[in-house]
Amino acid sequence: MSEPLLKPELNAEPARSKPLDAGEQRPNETYLVWLDMEMSGLRPEVDRILEVATVVTDSQLNCLAESEAIAIHQPDAVLDAMDAWNKGTHGRSGLIDRVKQSQQSERDAELYMLDFLSSWVPAGKSPLCGNSIGQDRRFMARYMPELERYFHYRNLDVSTLKELCKRWRPELAKGFEKRSAHTALADIRESIDELRYYREHFLRLQ
Repeated sequence: MSEPLLKPELNAEPARSKPLDAGEQRPNETYLVWLDMEMSGLRPEVDRILEVATVVTDSQLNCLAESEAIAIHQPDAVLDAMDAWNKGTHGRSGLIDRVKQSQQSERDAELYMLDFLSSWVPAGKSPLCGNSIGQDRRFMARYMPELERYFHYRNLDVSTLKELCKRWRPELAKGFEKRSAHTALADIRESIDELRYYREHFLRLQ
């Protein structure tokens, strides 16, 4: 088993965290863990993970900490097998170059994420949060099973609210426009912003 030898210069953005308020304790079972992966395709049976990142928020969606966005090395055969959409999208974002330069394996990235999350959220407490997160979970179960088991079996999928909003309040659905950068950290931040939007305009808790 190799130890993760992270090279932040290969990542799009560095990890960052917010100082805890006085009296706040961690790990905290009410915190939420957001995850996004960029993959070489949609089929975990043949495609692979190219990038992974996580963000921890409190229960009110305030960002507490961001992991590194880890580009995972994959052989040329995996990259060459991508379809035109993936080659174009990940080429424009710079992810393909980062994957080629990376020395991190899927196991390295998994160990890093487990270490990062363990200081914020106890195992088995946070649902897996994100957009269309079931797809990420399929890839995690195959290539990062220990990380997949760290989450509660439930998912908090922002896509559920998106689909309900489109059907029940279509005029509100147009109020949030996604940029869809297709990089892991940017997509997580956008998912959190989207849930904040639905909380304010669609759910209207207050």
